Amino acid sequence: MMILKLFFNLLLNLDGTNGMLEPWLESKGLNDADQVLAYFAVSKLGEPPIDGKTDTNPEGLTAAYGKWGSAVASRLQAGGLSCKVLEKNAFQKQMLEKLIWICSFMLVGALHPGATVGVVEKEHRNEVSKLILELADAAAAEKGLVFDDAVEERLCAYARAVSHFPTAVKEFQWRNGWFYALSQKAISEGKPDPCPSHTAWLKELKVV
Repeated sequence: MMILKLFFNLLLNLDGTNGMLEPWLESKGLNDADQVLAYFAVSKLGEPPIDGKTDTNPEGLTAAYGKWGSAVASRLQAGGLSCKVLEKNAFQKQMLEKLIWICSFMLVGALHPGATVGVVEKEHRNEVSKLILELADAAAAEKGLVFDDAVEERLCAYARAVSHFPTAVKEFQWRNGWFYALSQKAISEGKPDPCPSHTAWLKELKVV
């Protein structure tokens, strides 16, 4: 239980539920560490959590993986939150989708100062859809996997569920930095940038 508590603290400190932890876990020899993909949030202290249930996934999006996955799911469900237990491959795909969501919506939102996640989904859908598909293709190629159909719609549905959230590009190392590293690697090898819009918009915002 102490290990589980420490891992949750790590996730909170890194905002890791919205980031790419795999390289860090691998560097520590924790390739098969238990993980939780949290699709819930608290707007402010004292308010009830917003569960990650959407019009495309009414059963909820939060997922757990590993030895203690069922125990974590039971505790979250006891608190009124949804949580499913997944095998590693299915969990990895959902983790990457969450990464694509945060990288896409935060970056497009930053291009339109003051835009919330909901505004991005409603008023800048073409831009965010383009970026979602671009990052999904890059992630699939890098990890050798195939995403389930309708990634774009699932991620836009989640944006509608948390429409009031503000946007900003932050935690670069754990979020957009992973995709930017894929671009740098490809370019260094004389290959086309797999994420050209992502790279261009990061440069436009002077993030890189």
